[in-house]
Amino acid sequence: MSNVHPFIRLTRYARTYRQQIWTATTCSILNKFFDLAPPVLIGAAIDLVLQKENFWANPFGVQGLAAQLLVLSAISGVIWGLESIFEYAYALQWRNLAQTIQHDLRLDAYQHLQELELAFFEERSSGGLMSILSDDVNQLERFLDGGANEVIQVSATILLIGGAFFVITPNVAWLALSPMPFILWGSIWFQKFLAPRYAEVREKVGLLNGQLSNNIGGITTIKAFVTEAYERKRIEKESNQYRQSNRKAIAYSAAFVPLIRILIFMGFIAILYYGGLEVQANRLSVGNYSVMIYLIQRLLWPLTRLGETLDQYQRAMASTNRILDLLDTPIAIHSGSQVLDSVVNGDIQLKNVTFGYAANFPIVENLSLEIAAHKTTAIVGATGSGKSTLVKLLLRLYEIQSGNIFLDRIDIRDLELRSLRSCMGWVSQDVFLFHGSVLENIAYGSFDATVDQIVEAAKIAEAHDFIQALPKGYDTIVGERGQKLSGGQRQRIAIARAVLRNPPILILDEATSAVDNETEAAIQKSLERITKNRTTIAIAHRLSTIRNADRIYVMDQGKVVEMGTHDELVANNGIYAGLWNLQTGQKI
Repeated sequence: MSNVHPFIRLTRYARTYRQQIWTATTCSILNKFFDLAPPVLIGAAIDLVLQKENFWANPFGVQGLAAQLLVLSAISGVIWGLESIFEYAYALQWRNLAQTIQHDLRLDAYQHLQELELAFFEERSSGGLMSILSDDVNQLERFLDGGANEVIQVSATILLIGGAFFVITPNVAWLALSPMPFILWGSIWFQKFLAPRYAEVREKVGLLNGQLSNNIGGITTIKAFVTEAYERKRIEKESNQYRQSNRKAIAYSAAFVPLIRILIFMGFIAILYYGGLEVQANRLSVGNYSVMIYLIQRLLWPLTRLGETLDQYQRAMASTNRILDLLDTPIAIHSGSQVLDSVVNGDIQLKNVTFGYAANFPIVENLSLEIAAHKTTAIVGATGSGKSTLVKLLLRLYEIQSGNIFLDRIDIRDLELRSLRSCMGWVSQDVFLFHGSVLENIAYGSFDATVDQIVEAAKIAEAHDFIQALPKGYDTIVGERGQKLSGGQRQRIAIARAVLRNPPILILDEATSAVDNETEAAIQKSLERITKNRTTIAIAHRLSTIRNADRIYVMDQGKVVEMGTHDELVANNGIYAGLWNLQTGQKI
């Protein structure tokens, strides 16, 4: 977390909106100026009626009480009109500014989030990140929508009324305004005191959202294991902690208004008492005395609302810290600048590659292997041997700790990330489908594809027949994460998605793990077609799916221990041969 005050961090971020902020601020100040003018006019009218003072006659050349009151009424009308115009203007400016900043801030935070490495997401809950992108951004928007204007208008009120008091009667003004330094100092101290309380509130709401998101995602497991009561207690615990942290903050912020009212009351008594003595001594007119009484009341109510505004401000600043902390999270995997040629050969080399998800615990260590262009290379091994990790390193979803990976003799760290990943089609064992139609999910990443191309890709992936049997065919909604489809159906859609992309490098990470034997045979037949003249990397537990691969690497504990064709590896009678015998139930 940055040591810089969140307000300063926010102003730095909002530099591009400087013109809009100044326009909104000017409208707020002008609105307050015209809002405070009527009491002055009332005082002038009182003096005009009671004391028959003709100070309005000279500037306008108007004689007589009725005519002067008419002029005063006209001025009042203009002031009321201008006050209304600037009230509309500041509301329009601040609200539009709030919407613009929250929109841009959410997009900037989301864009930055997309550029962070996978390790960042593994250490944080999706609900906590959602809380930042949604709840925290909205909290800031709520403050900018009304609270920012309130702060500016309170400041303008203090300056305008203070200035008016010193013009009208300086010897009473300093008594009336003597509580102001204590109020301002107390407000600043109070908001610093509240800051850590609201930081805790934002942290607790993030934890609560994280737990809720996790439970909603795992609702099937909750139902299957009949743990609804247990999960309710967990949510109750998180919600209660959020409530308790909020309760502490509310207890302190609620005490602010009564304290402010006491200080303001001292100023009000000073005006009421000493102002009255000044009138009796003929050093202050009745009209000006009335003006001061009205203005001190106008000062009272904004300052009593200052506690609520500060409360809103502290919530917004706590949220701002969380948003900007996310934006300031350093990007671990930086894109290179080199763009691949339009024709990608697909020759891949790994030289002495070492990587581990945690320090001093390498998943792959000093790994070297070659993946020939336009050939099918299979990687097999026991669970945890590093097969899937290898694929993620090729895509630079993680950064290797030492060694080099080359694509067409170019170190992938020198390549532009978009260029690198665009040339690869990845079918993961953990298929993710977006909430939307089957058609949209197949076309994901190939948004300009025609319907005919999408259907052809589905046919190649052996998905067309089951899609046609769905209630709305290709327009059927698959549900969140594709929950309305079976595992095999999801996997075939993922294969269709990769086929449609037509990449020079195809990565099949357990691509047939969730399909039955009949479907596997059909997919295998189609894969023979789509892997021709294409660099294909196939990771598999089922050795029957990769027996025709041009080269097979056998991995164990992050190292290549065997390599060759299917027949060669079986003949060697090593680890591969043992796996083959286990899966086929026969000894070769």
